[in-house]
Amino acid sequence: MSSLRNSAKEAHIDAAKASILDIGWRRTTLTEVARRAGVSRMTIYRHWDDRERLLADLMTREWVAILEKASANSQDDQSLDGFIDLALSVVEGLRRNPLLRRILELDPEMVMPYILQRTGRSQKAMLELLEARIRLVQANGQMRAGEPEVLARTVALMLEGLLLSVDTMKGRGITRAKLIEECRETLMRGLSK
Repeated sequence: MSSLRNSAKEAHIDAAKASILDIGWRRTTLTEVARRAGVSRMTIYRHWDDRERLLADLMTREWVAILEKASANSQDDQSLDGFIDLALSVVEGLRRNPLLRRILELDPEMVMPYILQRTGRSQKAMLELLEARIRLVQANGQMRAGEPEVLARTVALMLEGLLLSVDTMKGRGITRAKLIEECRETLMRGLSK
């Protein structure tokens, strides 16, 4: 019975995603999500009191899936190069994600609380992944000493800037690829033993 409820809840989250991709967050209502999911409004309200909670569940599902995919595809989890590849792979996965692109295009204010006010569930998952990998790379002797939690948060701050602002820094022969390569070099030099 629980898996049936979970699959129904996933279908509702899918309906919310489809609505945001189609008409944006501002115009997506719980009534619209219910219509797209083919259920009553009360069915949606049983799971989510408001749109913000639904969006939080949707973003967590999307972003954690990107983290898990990047982690699963990571061939080298004990070298500094492998750590940096993983970190940049997460940024690229997020950058290509249609949902995030649509939110940033139509409703960029939706991400502001996660930049200025609080750490979300998916950010916490990212920090856990980075910290675990940092511990492995440090244990392997490939990364300088430092508190793994502090290092993970510092790397996450750099990645967040790369994800959200890289396109604003392009111009006069400076491409996204050059900026990403410079970020790679900065991480390599800053974390090398």
